[in-house]
Amino acid sequence: MDRRTALKNLSLSIGFVVSAPTLMNMLSSCTASPVTWKPEFLNESEKNSVIHLVDIIMPSSDLPGALDVNVPQFLDIMFKDVETREKQNLFREGAASFADKFESKFSKKMEKANKEEVNQLFETYFKLSQSEQKEVLQNQYKKESEINSDERENYLIYKFLFTVRYYSLYGYYSSEKVGEEVLSYDPIPGSYDPCVPLKDIGNAWSL
Repeated sequence: MDRRTALKNLSLSIGFVVSAPTLMNMLSSCTASPVTWKPEFLNESEKNSVIHLVDIIMPSSDLPGALDVNVPQFLDIMFKDVETREKQNLFREGAASFADKFESKFSKKMEKANKEEVNQLFETYFKLSQSEQKEVLQNQYKKESEINSDERENYLIYKFLFTVRYYSLYGYYSSEKVGEEVLSYDPIPGSYDPCVPLKDIGNAWSL
């Protein structure tokens, strides 16, 4: 059984609930820095946009950020070995449309983009009124074939951005570093007590 098949067998039909040890091993194996890392799925334009977007969504502060736990590398592995062909194609089309918007705005390729520029474009897609937010979310639940031609570009861009946001959170909170240093962590859990006040528990727990 190859790695793609093995990983697919660990995923569910809706979302991905991959076993924690598998995720930890996948993330810890991603040791290259964003600058020197060579993606297996992403092209150079997608790589640069993903690096900046995950850093915008989960930046470093007094806590580790998404780049500190190799989220771009994690996304790259998941798209190469787990995601369906349909979702791979939607991701690529959305990334290309986002890159085209970037080039129109800044007159340069996404490969040359910096974080501040990507953030300017990113913000234009999320500074929306409530009615605009509702419309965007309603469209995202539709199949691509149900989208009107004049809405298709925005549909693909939001599909791309929501996917990067999803993997930023999923990869971040699944990482060993965040599990041990950010979340409450007990490598040898004791007895189970279902009646403890929330204030005595702390934040989310990691196993």
